Amino acid sequence: MAKINPIQAEKFLKGVNYPASKKDLVDCAKKNKADENVCDVLERLPEQNYNKPSDVSKAIGAINREER
Repeated sequence: MAKINPIQAEKFLKGVNYPASKKDLVDCAKKNKADENVCDVLERLPEQNYNKPSDVSKAIGAINREER
């Protein structure tokens, strides 16, 4: 499975309105032409609302740590 830098993901989340659901994040990334690795990681985020970009970054960091 792919690991991504949270900052890499944030580039593709421009325009998302927070709080945002996982679906909102994935849809926004796809709309912004995120690559397959970014979409894969976003699709593995926990089902919850994310109140700000740093919440998304923390969740991505947790996914990256799980893959060590």
